[in-house]
Amino acid sequence: MKIKKILISQKQPLNLAPFTALHEKYGVDIEFRRFFLVEPLTGREFRAQRINLADYTAIVFSSRHAIDAYFKLAEEMRVKVPETMKYFCTTDVVAMYLQKHIVYRKRKIFYGTGTPQSVVDLIGPKHKGENFLITSSDTGNTDAITSLFDQAGLKYNTAVLVKSVPQDLKDLDLPTYDVVVFYNPNDVKSLQENFPEYRQEGQLFISYGRSIVKTMEEAGLSIAVKAPSPEVPSAAKAIEVCLEQHKDD
Repeated sequence: MKIKKILISQKQPLNLAPFTALHEKYGVDIEFRRFFLVEPLTGREFRAQRINLADYTAIVFSSRHAIDAYFKLAEEMRVKVPETMKYFCTTDVVAMYLQKHIVYRKRKIFYGTGTPQSVVDLIGPKHKGENFLITSSDTGNTDAITSLFDQAGLKYNTAVLVKSVPQDLKDLDLPTYDVVVFYNPNDVKSLQENFPEYRQEGQLFISYGRSIVKTMEEAGLSIAVKAPSPEVPSAAKAIEVCLEQHKDD
């Protein structure tokens, strides 16, 4: 099977150079299409969790979507976020995004290196007395961080702030794509909802991200290339590997 068309389940990136290079080298067409969107919960959906935002003195964020949802819900529910609120973020990128909603330099903002342990290390003895709200998505798993909070004896609760909404893909002629790149377990969910009779047959799949692999395997989908890895650090490189593997087909 000669690869001619590739579909990537993401919005088109700002930097198209790696994909343009693949098009020029291999003559393949690469298209981008979101399989799902991340949206904030409504106030009604959030209230079903029986969580009062005003009860918490510190909050843990692992995504920019959660930050937007938190401030949207606070406004919708007429909760004034105090200037004394402490923000613990998994990375500096997430922390910097807080500038969209607050005056960054005047607030108590801390960020880790991307791991749950780095967040707990930031808290240490100094912030142990805070009441923490750990934010997540409807498909997120907070076990890694809550187990560390339990070990450290921290007071916390978890709250879902965002949900994943599958997009309508029924206009997509899926069988015409030789390769599909998946990033998120919700991509598989969207595939199943839009195409309930789908059969992979000769179509090739590339997985990008550790969380997607298990979901794809449970769905019975065969993976041609798994990324990232030291040898395949990017989605563009994964596509190139796939193209090389099948260039003589």
